[in-house]
Amino acid sequence: MGIQVTLLGTGSPIPNPDRAGPSSLVRAGGATLLVDCGRGVVMRLAGAGLFPVNLSAVLLTHLHSDHISDLNDVVTTHWVMTTEPVPLHVFGPPGTQQVIDGLLAMLAADQGYRLAHHEDLTYPPTVAVHEVEPGGTLDVGGARVVIGATDHRPVTPTVGYRFEHDGASAVLAGDTVPCAGLDQLAAGADIYVQTVIRADLVRNLPNRRIQDILDYHSTVEQAAQTATRAGVKKLVLTHYVPAMMPGQEDEWRALAAAHFTGEIVLGNDLMTITAP
Repeated sequence: MGIQVTLLGTGSPIPNPDRAGPSSLVRAGGATLLVDCGRGVVMRLAGAGLFPVNLSAVLLTHLHSDHISDLNDVVTTHWVMTTEPVPLHVFGPPGTQQVIDGLLAMLAADQGYRLAHHEDLTYPPTVAVHEVEPGGTLDVGGARVVIGATDHRPVTPTVGYRFEHDGASAVLAGDTVPCAGLDQLAAGADIYVQTVIRADLVRNLPNRRIQDILDYHSTVEQAAQTATRAGVKKLVLTHYVPAMMPGQEDEWRALAAAHFTGEIVLGNDLMTITAP
């Protein structure tokens, strides 16, 4: 079937009742891959008909809190739903091991309670961490995953992922401004998923901390320009800041359409995009 990308959460750090935190599901060949673990990710996984035990691996684009806030729920739910010691494989940039070590330490009391209560649960959670660098590749379930460099400084390092299977390709860039690494990663992709902000709206918000995000996220226009340079077929927008309100869809689409003539998808939670 090529590649299926399901947007589990299309929100941002600003809480929104209709959008979970940043996370996506990629199904390609025999691989079922979770990219980032934002707020509400396990609930959205259930909405997509899956549980953490069904995952081949978790891939993290970077270690900003909104992209890993519910990684603890993925780890714990995976553990308590297993019937034997099965590692949860987590791929991410350098620093991921430190995050997992701290996460398991935070959950130590809970793990003790569950081990004491359930006679059939005789093993602790096992997380196999694989720290990755741009330029590397993975083979998971017959799907090829290419790791690319992105630019979200001062958050560093950050990576994006390109998934390839059966002649189809999908790129999930994560948080980044336009850069050469992103252009290379997205080149010719069937699906390009990009987190975006509305610079015109952000500039009008009376909060300096919100306005600061302008220098390390792609605007809608920049995402469209990247899509054009890279020659992608389908641009998918997600992680809206501020949240897209009902009735604003044409505004967001028009900002992108001014710079990209291909298909533009305004992502919503649990939407699935398929390539080819």
